[in-house]
Amino acid sequence: MMIEILVLVISFIILLCIGVPVAWAIGISCLLTLSISIDSIPAFTTIAQRMGNGLNSFSLLAIPFFILAGQIMNQGGIAQRLITFAKSLIGSLPGGLIYVNVIAAMLFGAISGSAVAAASAIGGILGPHMEKENYSKEFGAAVNITSSTTGLVIPPSNVLIVYSLASGGVSIASLFLAGYIPGILMGLGLMLAASFWIKKKKYPSNPKSSAKQILISFLDALPSLLLLIIVIGGIVSGIFTATEASGIAVLYTLILAIIYKEITFNKLYRILLSSAGTTAIVMLLIATSMSMSWVMSFENIPQNVSSMLLGLSDNKYIILIIINLLLLFVGTFMDMTPAVLIFTPIFLPVLETLGINPVHFGIMMVMNLCVGLCTPPVGSVLFVGVGVAKTSIQKVLKPLLPLYLVMAIVLLLITYIPEITLFLPELFN
Repeated sequence: MMIEILVLVISFIILLCIGVPVAWAIGISCLLTLSISIDSIPAFTTIAQRMGNGLNSFSLLAIPFFILAGQIMNQGGIAQRLITFAKSLIGSLPGGLIYVNVIAAMLFGAISGSAVAAASAIGGILGPHMEKENYSKEFGAAVNITSSTTGLVIPPSNVLIVYSLASGGVSIASLFLAGYIPGILMGLGLMLAASFWIKKKKYPSNPKSSAKQILISFLDALPSLLLLIIVIGGIVSGIFTATEASGIAVLYTLILAIIYKEITFNKLYRILLSSAGTTAIVMLLIATSMSMSWVMSFENIPQNVSSMLLGLSDNKYIILIIINLLLLFVGTFMDMTPAVLIFTPIFLPVLETLGINPVHFGIMMVMNLCVGLCTPPVGSVLFVGVGVAKTSIQKVLKPLLPLYLVMAIVLLLITYIPEITLFLPELFN
C-alpha cells in the first residue's frame, strides 16, 4: 500500500515540476499507480471509464453555463456599472478607490463566479484611475488580487458545485447560502487592513456623491444585482435547480448585454469560443481528478489517511488546524478544482467522524484554497492581477503580506466558529 501512495504522490509532483499540465499530470500519475495493482491494458480502460463516469453528472451542466454567463458579464459592461455604483457609495472616503475595488470585486465576483474574471475586469477598469490619483500600483494590485477571491465563496460559485459533487451530494442550496457571511466577512477584513495603509499614506477625501447620483448609479446597476436575487432566490425557494439557474443566468446576462449595447455578433462569437475553451479545461480537470479519487479509494488511501490523522489526535480542533495547514500547502501548487475533487474524499470522512458539518467543511476548504490562488508559484489570480496592473510579483508580494494575514484570521474564525457558516442554511432550513 505504501508503494502505491509513493508512486501516486512522487509521479504527480515530478510531472508538475517538469511542466506537464495539471490535468495530464493527474491522469498519468493515476495510470502509473493503478498499473502496480492490475495489468496495464485494464488500467488504461479503467481510468478512461472513470473519467467518463466522473463527468456523467447533471449538476456539472451548471459549470459551462455559469462560465458563459461570467464571460458575457465581463464583456457586457456590467463590471463598469457595478464600479460606478460602489464609487457613488464610498468613493468619497479617503483612499476610496481601494474600498471601491473590494466592493466591486465582491459584487462582480459573486455575479460572475470567477476570481480571474473579477481580477481582470475590476483591475483593468480601476487600475488607470488609481494610477491617475497617485495610488500605489502594487498595493492596488494586492487588494484587487485578494478581494477577487471572495466571489468564489459568495454564490453562485462553480467551485461549490464541484465540492457538492466530490462530497457525494451535499446540498448546493445550503452551500450557496453558507458562503454569504464568510465572503462578506473576508471583504470587510480586507477593507479594514486597507484602511491602515490608507491612513499611513494620508490620502485625501474625494467629493461626496449626491443622493441623485447614488440613485442613478444604483438604478443603472440594479439589473445586474437582480441576477443574484433571481439565481439564489430561485434555488433556495426550490423554483429551479442550480443547473436550471445557470441557464437562466446565461439568458438574463445576454439580454442585459444586448440592452446595454455592449455585445456585437463578432464579440459574442469570441465569448462563446473562449467559454468553450475554459469549459474544456475545467471538465478535463474534473474528469482526471475524479479518476484520481477513484484510484485513491481503490488503494484505500483515504482510509489510511483517516487512520493516521485520528491516530495523531482525537481532538477535532487539532485535526482542523492540521487539515487547514495541509490545504494551504496544497493550494500553493494545485489549482482549486482538482484540489477540491481529490482532497474532499480524503478529509471529509475524517471530519464527519468528528461531527463536523460537511457544509461547514466545504466553505472552509474553498476559503483555504482561495489563499492559494493569491500565492506563487501557481496562483492564477496573482498572475492575472499582476499582469493587469503592469507590475511584478516581487513588488506585489510585500503589500500582499498583511492581506494574507487577514485572510488567515478570517479562515481561523470560519474554521472554529461554525455558526458563521451554518447560520443562513439553518435559518432557511
